[in-house]
Amino acid sequence: MPPEPAPPPARRAVSPLDHRIEAVTGHDIDTLWAYRDRGVLDKPHAQLVDQHRELAKTQTGVTFYLRLLHRLSSGEFDVDDALLARIDRTVDQLEDATDARDAAARKVLAALEPVEAAAAASAPGAKPLSTNDQAAMLAIAGGAKLYEHLLTGRMSVTTASGSRIPHTTLRRLEAAGLVVRDTGHPVHAGQPVALTDAGRAALFAARRAPTTRAPKLPARSGTSPSTPAQRR
Repeated sequence: MPPEPAPPPARRAVSPLDHRIEAVTGHDIDTLWAYRDRGVLDKPHAQLVDQHRELAKTQTGVTFYLRLLHRLSSGEFDVDDALLARIDRTVDQLEDATDARDAAARKVLAALEPVEAAAAASAPGAKPLSTNDQAAMLAIAGGAKLYEHLLTGRMSVTTASGSRIPHTTLRRLEAAGLVVRDTGHPVHAGQPVALTDAGRAALFAARRAPTTRAPKLPARSGTSPSTPAQRR
């Protein structure tokens, strides 16, 4: 009997907590993962996404061993001592994978609760970012530098995508505390420009899609409860 194959590489798996994360952020999980990779998220949201990635990885392990157990018990193999030993080993592996999934879910909940609390307490009257400022900050999030032209003395921001941002826009965003320059570099060589934590939070809130979903929806059929139960 061939050995069990290794679990496949981790992909985003559906978890019962996805609904709560999407409801409080206004973004689907795939968008949140993309924003995390681009450096758009502030620290609390970035931590939440990192913990969700770990949960997705552990959920993939649970799904793998469930499918393996189903295959072993499907009648495909002769029932003998080797099959029984393999089933017993798979049950142990499933138990370990479930324990890891439950521990990861608790960490997601710990990261989610302060985000939900902050969303509930956020001031609805905060001045929104303009469309142009949103575009500029999103470009800066991907990497940007402020340059001074040696001949004309004009200054502008060049982003990693090749776009240019006027110096007046940079000064306005700096004054609002949304971006910051690394003044340790000479401006003629390029001063790195980055979003501040406040800038990430403002950009994330501005790009939040309107949602009419309830804050908490029932778990999808066939999924485990959002709060792991003690199995032993």
